[in-house]
Amino acid sequence: MKKASSFVALSAAALLGLTACAAETADDVVESSGDTAAAECELTEVSMLGTIKGEINDQFIAAVDEYNGSQDCYEVVVIPENAQAGSFLADVLPKYAAGEAPVIMTALQELPDMADKVVDWSGTELEALASEPLLAGANFDGKQVGLPVTAEAFGLVYNKDVLDAAGVDPTTITTRDELEAAFQAVEASGVDAIRFSALWWSLGAHLTNKYFTMTSSDREERLSVLDEMVDGTKDLSADPVFNNWADTFELMREYMSGEPNLTDTEYDDAGLATASGEVGFWFMGNWSEPSLLTNNPEGTFGLMPLPISNDASSYGNDSISVGVPFYFMVDEEQSTEAERAGAVDFLTWFVTSPEGQLRYAGPIEDGYMNFIPVYSGFTVEPNTFMAQEIAGYVNDGKALEWMNSYYPAGGQNLYGDSGQKYISGVIDRDGFADELEAAWLGEPKTWRGEAAE
Repeated sequence: MKKASSFVALSAAALLGLTACAAETADDVVESSGDTAAAECELTEVSMLGTIKGEINDQFIAAVDEYNGSQDCYEVVVIPENAQAGSFLADVLPKYAAGEAPVIMTALQELPDMADKVVDWSGTELEALASEPLLAGANFDGKQVGLPVTAEAFGLVYNKDVLDAAGVDPTTITTRDELEAAFQAVEASGVDAIRFSALWWSLGAHLTNKYFTMTSSDREERLSVLDEMVDGTKDLSADPVFNNWADTFELMREYMSGEPNLTDTEYDDAGLATASGEVGFWFMGNWSEPSLLTNNPEGTFGLMPLPISNDASSYGNDSISVGVPFYFMVDEEQSTEAERAGAVDFLTWFVTSPEGQLRYAGPIEDGYMNFIPVYSGFTVEPNTFMAQEIAGYVNDGKALEWMNSYYPAGGQNLYGDSGQKYISGVIDRDGFADELEAAWLGEPKTWRGEAAE
């Protein structure tokens, strides 16, 4: 029976991963995956399904190209994702059925479904380098199914120049009424208040997360809400936290710039509007920072909490959501020993070598990824305003758990569909609550140790 280990609240050191590594050197780690400096070796192609994230696609491909050009034994080949598949499992399982499983993959909710197909990182050098609290979400029955890619945070992204001009101090906003006053001040300055993007993944994974994580400061009570969703005993319409959250949803919809755009063009359009100062706020995460800085290299962009009630002391009103967006997995079922060694070699290069670390955490304006390091031994630190703000929230113990990590595979897709109906006025609040409840019925409780079917 698979069992997910407890999520541990992130500390600043765990998040930033900037403490020196005394246990193992990079040379030791590389040696453990096979001697890539051997005088003779046959070139082994190592397939990877998709890049890490679409926002830094070009930067990641540049990292792969640099790795491939640095040695002779392995070549990482990126396989494009099937845009028509709609989810990781719909994309990857046909490849397994065809005997064409990728060697390197990244996933989150689907980790329990992949646990029997991928290698166990337990006791490896890369596991020792990874931030320990961030390993928990990919550990099932003691098997370390994946390694964290990075840490990300989401909440209200803001254009600091716009807010400064409107006289808005985001650090003072701890209630929904104060947030509305900020929206009004931004509008009074001649700028639209907020871009509330109707992207299925933003609504389905991130916005719904705000409800589940803010139901209680006690993790067991939060998990009990998920239990009730699966058992069909949760009445969202009667839950004060849900109604406060829905009030905040409707507040953002009331002040949103333009009509809901349900297409993928919304992300780029919203990013450009935020970067150029056409709007003050955007419900999004720090993964948007690279595109914001690309569109406006002179701009300053921050990240603040999304308060969902008018009680400033309510749990989560002063906190941002911080977690792991994806975990690295390596296939064990169909890959060769040489392919697995190549996968380890590439990932080791990525998080331990000077060149890889620069690609991983270097500034976006220089063509790098600006990731927050979650592996010890990093000598490169993100230096942007947003990254420093995130570190500040974590330092202050104001980091919320990503409850969407427990969603059943495909659950965030269903939630995203329902969120798009709600934001477009196709269903009302009660209809939204009904669809959210229906999405969980009978699903396995992976947080209770139940294996995914």
